[in-house]
Amino acid sequence: MGCVHGKCCTRYPSSSDGDSGRRREKRPYKCKHILTQRSLELVPVPSHNFTLQFSVLTQHGYYPDTVERENQDSFCIKTQLQGNPNIHFFGVFDGHGQYGAECSNFVKDRLVERLANDTTLLDDPLKAYNSAFLATNSELHDSEIDDTMSGTTAITVLVVGDTLYVANVGDSRAVIAVKDGDRILAEDLSEDQTPFRKDEYERVKLCGARVLSVDQVEGLKDPNIQNWGDEYSQGGDPPRLWVPDGMYPGTAFTRSVGDSTAEKIGVIAVPEISVVRLTCNHLFFVVASDGVFEFLSSRTVVNMAAEYADPRDACAAIAGESYKLWLDNENRTDDITIIIVQIKGLSNVCPT
Repeated sequence: MGCVHGKCCTRYPSSSDGDSGRRREKRPYKCKHILTQRSLELVPVPSHNFTLQFSVLTQHGYYPDTVERENQDSFCIKTQLQGNPNIHFFGVFDGHGQYGAECSNFVKDRLVERLANDTTLLDDPLKAYNSAFLATNSELHDSEIDDTMSGTTAITVLVVGDTLYVANVGDSRAVIAVKDGDRILAEDLSEDQTPFRKDEYERVKLCGARVLSVDQVEGLKDPNIQNWGDEYSQGGDPPRLWVPDGMYPGTAFTRSVGDSTAEKIGVIAVPEISVVRLTCNHLFFVVASDGVFEFLSSRTVVNMAAEYADPRDACAAIAGESYKLWLDNENRTDDITIIIVQIKGLSNVCPT
């Protein structure tokens, strides 16, 4: 989801595999998907004797009214952060607004640079992460980029040895695949930050935001009904944030980097950070923009990725399916970016 002037916010019922995470029979895929575009990359984590095997794909959205519009998604993969072979960074940045591409590219460069230069990173990753996001947000405000009505979401995963630090600002998402007997489960590593969440709704209201759907703003629905169900049942008219006396900015997220106007009504750059210690039951994780999750549930994405031995083909298949579902339900598509990181050889910790 994005601002009312940037990204469509339709929510289609999640594609369902009809089970509770049972893995479908893995087919021996040999051919390359037509969207596959990146080489397969591997990086060791010597402190715990395992390897990360990964790939990324970004697919430009289709916008029939503005065919020249550039891809506003960006990504950053930085291995051996600070020269340390046990620290690796993966991030996806989904820009929005007129200068969304400039914002996402600025943030993906400066955020990882901030982390790389923070001498406290290993001692206190949570503090370093918070500091990096807030400093990057200030730098964007002070830059030549006009972030008055533009900005970017950010979903990032920092691998430090056998621990993942997942920092999220906005409504892109990270999810991890967990082996559970003969099943593969999908566990979200982040929680979308939107007005559908009661805590985020109450926080931005206290900051002066009006929270209304477009239909409510236009007088087609009662603005006093402050209940929108959930993001999947609501369809294409989600709750958005508006200034008290104006018809802007209309953001459907409650946190971002940039968006200096929306910042005045509670849209903040403070990340929510989750910490996961990897075990042998963790198979891979996915970091993707909301263009992927608009029509695909976390479970469906994990089930699809699990069918491919090569993360390049998994990225391509998921991006292709997302693109198809966009066109099945809209006259356009969002930009789509996905990173899949497979965890190979981690066998020292296996909970029973």
